[in-house]
Amino acid sequence: MIKAIVFDFDGTIIDTETAWYTAFREAYGRHGVELTLEQYSLCIGTSLHAFNPYEYLITHHKLPLDREQFRRDVRARHAELMSVERVRPGILAYLQAARRSGLMIGLASSSTRSWVDTYLRQLDLASYFSCISTADDVKRVKPYPELYVRTLDCLGVSPEEAIAIEDSPNGAKAACAAGMYCVVVPNAITKLLPFDEFHHMADCLTDLEWELLLANPVGA
Repeated sequence: MIKAIVFDFDGTIIDTETAWYTAFREAYGRHGVELTLEQYSLCIGTSLHAFNPYEYLITHHKLPLDREQFRRDVRARHAELMSVERVRPGILAYLQAARRSGLMIGLASSSTRSWVDTYLRQLDLASYFSCISTADDVKRVKPYPELYVRTLDCLGVSPEEAIAIEDSPNGAKAACAAGMYCVVVPNAITKLLPFDEFHHMADCLTDLEWELLLANPVGA
């Protein structure tokens, strides 16, 4: 029996990831460097340890950039792009349905708590979540399962009693490694990436009927 649903944040609740890729790709382009999606995907849904897009032009291409100015420019462009973004389709309906159904609702994000809290306040969604786990709470973020394990413990449910809603390969790997059912709803960027581990994939949550998912999370 499903007792909880746990959402990823970036790219799942609101598509911050497409804006990040666009901002970095444009910044790289101004310096004559192509940032491929394959390369950038190394940091989608996880930390910047495998690939740090802020540092790569300096460390790999040896460009004499002002680190702080480059960071400010990229973040300013990201903020500009995000000004038109809204909650992804189906998310609010799922949150409302989960609340009506009496399910516990959690959030597991590889981002920092301050980043997540800022957007949850702006989107007026914070009240839906009884447990939030972020990069501040664990040693290793996705694709490792620690964020989901912590959230499940916080919610007081076992892995087979919970569904994860994810958008990225790293996130899906983390949810499956934690033993959860995983529904993947990729965004404009992550739909171009290969997914190896998940139970169900939908272009949009509006395509996935809530009651059917609860009844059969593997083959909804």
